[in-house]
Amino acid sequence: MKTLKKITILILLLAINVSAFSQCAMCKAVVESDLASGGTTAKGINNGILYLMAFPYILVIVVGYFFYKNYKKKQAK
Repeated sequence: MKTLKKITILILLLAINVSAFSQCAMCKAVVESDLASGGTTAKGINNGILYLMAFPYILVIVVGYFFYKNYKKKQAK
């Protein structure tokens, strides 16, 4: 039963991942056409990607800090 669950989750994740690849080509085409005409869309998209990329790292650091703090507190008792 557990392997069936794992296989189902894996198939769902792969299905979701396939649709994500199609968006990259669209973004690339928009940025390339905008750069050819002298626009600044590429800079905005790049900043947006960096903005979205930073939050998971910040979240992991904050959660890790609280786990570490809680672990130290339990060690002191």
